[in-house]
Amino acid sequence: MEMLYLYTRFRGNGVFPIEPPAGLMAPGLKLYNDLSRFIMSAIHPQQFRNSLVYLAKWVSLSVLIGILAGSASAVFLIALQWVGNYRGLHPWLIWFLPLAGLLIGLLYHYLGKRSHEGNRLLLDTIHEPREKIPFRMAPLVLLGTLTTHLFGGSAGREGTALQMSGAIADQFSKPFRLSREDRSIFLMAAIAAGFGSVFGTALAGAVFALEVHTIGRFRYHALLPAFASSIIATLVCNQWPVVHTHYHIPDIPAFSVSGLALSLIAGMAFGAMSFLFTKGMHDSTRLFQKMIPYAPLRPVAGGMVLALAFLLLQSTRYAGLGIPVIEAAFQQQQYWYDFALKALFTILTLSAGFKGGEVTPLFFIGALLGNTLSLFIPLPMGLLTGMGFVAVFAGATHTPIACTIMAMELFGSEAGVYAAVACISANYCAGKQHIYGGRK
Repeated sequence: MEMLYLYTRFRGNGVFPIEPPAGLMAPGLKLYNDLSRFIMSAIHPQQFRNSLVYLAKWVSLSVLIGILAGSASAVFLIALQWVGNYRGLHPWLIWFLPLAGLLIGLLYHYLGKRSHEGNRLLLDTIHEPREKIPFRMAPLVLLGTLTTHLFGGSAGREGTALQMSGAIADQFSKPFRLSREDRSIFLMAAIAAGFGSVFGTALAGAVFALEVHTIGRFRYHALLPAFASSIIATLVCNQWPVVHTHYHIPDIPAFSVSGLALSLIAGMAFGAMSFLFTKGMHDSTRLFQKMIPYAPLRPVAGGMVLALAFLLLQSTRYAGLGIPVIEAAFQQQQYWYDFALKALFTILTLSAGFKGGEVTPLFFIGALLGNTLSLFIPLPMGLLTGMGFVAVFAGATHTPIACTIMAMELFGSEAGVYAAVACISANYCAGKQHIYGGRK
């Protein structure tokens, strides 16, 4: 009876059922009352039930999209590795790049509907959930990306993973009767799952999804779905025969005032590169659209220019993902112009209408720019390469927090402070536009 009495007082008055200590002064009494209200709300039966329902709902949805997105990323990565190896053994495939562009262009023009909008469609739907994202986006972007890489286009892979995850996730919105807000959160979880699993960076994937969709503003109520989906998707992807690339920075000095100044200067250079790449992407896309109104012919023209450029260079160094070059940049000095040519080839590939993503090429561009900056900035070459790896991407997407976390996941926590300074500096120096079409 005494406990029932105390509970009744607790529920009815919102006062902790034990008297405060005698002589408690005003600041302590305020803290005591705040604590009592917190405990009351924490064990309030209705709120407790609501919390359990919320937790069960989003854990279940996160497990679902984590399994599907992680498996989709794994299948994509396995196929992409095979395609890259096959092209490496048969360099003559470059000559068929215009024909591959025609195939991709025709597929998207006649079957794609809104699929050609890519990542921008995902972000627009998060902001204003309207029409369902067409499921056809997933197979189309998978086929388009594999075709692009098979014939030597300079593209990435994150766009494919994000679009497959988003297209798959949105098919469940109507059967599960998700509200507009819940659908928006579910798509954010899908982005987190796709990004985290394709790069093997679960934490960065979650923060990227929270950070990229609304520049400068987090949606904290999406924390649980984003982190759970990204972690589960990464774990699922790792169960497949997939090997994520590991990078190593040989020498990371203790952080200092001089390190701060040099990191800021490097970050400014990385931000300038982000700005040039983003502007180049937008301007080139508009130029292709203006010069070639019929969309399927744009990648044909782009493929011809790419094939001719590879012939003149007599090298496919800038085709595909370019991961071997990135790995080498951490250990050895590379050509000083590598970053510029990779940027040029990637802009041409993607603005013409080939499929893939911008992120891995941005890793290449940033890493090789950092490698070149080591000729002028007195920081270890591997460290500048790693800083550029994440900072150019941070500037192009305005996701400095996610990129800092990615640096720590890929290179170790010792690189975190250097990466954070470079990413924040790059973010401020990269201008207002970002690669997915919006403005911060």
